[in-house]
Amino acid sequence: MPGIVDRLRANIVLYGALAANLGIGVAKFVAAAITGSSSMLSEGVHSCVDSLNQVLLLYGQHSAKRPADAAHPFGYGRELYFWAFVVALLIFTVGAGVSFYEGYQHIRHPAEMTNPTVNYIVLGFSMLLEGSSWAVAWREFNQGRGNVGWWQAIRQSKDPAGFIVLFEDSAALIGLLIALAGNVAAHALARPELDGYASIAIGCVLAIVAIFLARESKGLLIGERADPAVVAEVYKLVDGHPAIASVNHVRTIHTAPESVFVAISADFHDEVTMGEGERLIEEIETRLKAALPILSSIYIRPEKREDAVVYVPSAH
Repeated sequence: MPGIVDRLRANIVLYGALAANLGIGVAKFVAAAITGSSSMLSEGVHSCVDSLNQVLLLYGQHSAKRPADAAHPFGYGRELYFWAFVVALLIFTVGAGVSFYEGYQHIRHPAEMTNPTVNYIVLGFSMLLEGSSWAVAWREFNQGRGNVGWWQAIRQSKDPAGFIVLFEDSAALIGLLIALAGNVAAHALARPELDGYASIAIGCVLAIVAIFLARESKGLLIGERADPAVVAEVYKLVDGHPAIASVNHVRTIHTAPESVFVAISADFHDEVTMGEGERLIEEIETRLKAALPILSSIYIRPEKREDAVVYVPSAH
């Protein structure tokens, strides 16, 4: 039972967003069917896409926890990044695509909106649920970023689940405001095509979010280094060992959000024998893992400074 509780707590952002989107999606589709609103239909599709996205991210988190095997010696952690990229594609192709199509069709063939009050009630209900989901996502993200600025924290984050939900919920709230404005304008001015323009505007918001998420996911898929502070700490710990003459370079790559592979090239003092070197390497690895638990795999290569590409890390 504790394990299940811990997993639920760890995924509270995803579960909260999933529950909100499922309820909102049904309400939006019902409202769209009653009133004939294009923007409400776009918003319904948007909620369905968001719900599917949360399921994919939960699946990605589950798959990423599989242990390493012969085919994947560094584990399956980066599978989460693949599903994050799929999420970005879905937002762009399905969410934005349907919004553009529905908006275009409604502009070409405007139909008078009926019972707009239904839309207003559903939009208000949706804002309440989306706002609650956004607040949970923001609180969890805010706790994890520490003293780092929110934009910098997003760019440096190696766990896409948190910032994807945050951006999805932000886009959803903006979309709801656009849908509300489109509905009010279409009804008040007796110009139903304005509802179609609102649908296109929602598509633009989703397209921008999708492009940003695809860009961030692409970087994670290709492979990103660890936080510069982690690299600098590795450099400092190895360089401070009495058997090390100099550290030539420290290279890292995230194999999962909380897992880093590090390769170190170090020049040992000439008097260190091969037998002593093996013991010293094991000692340094133990010291590094104790200081930096995020280091899942450590490779230390003895190499003369003149034979290596020297790299001195910066914490900035």
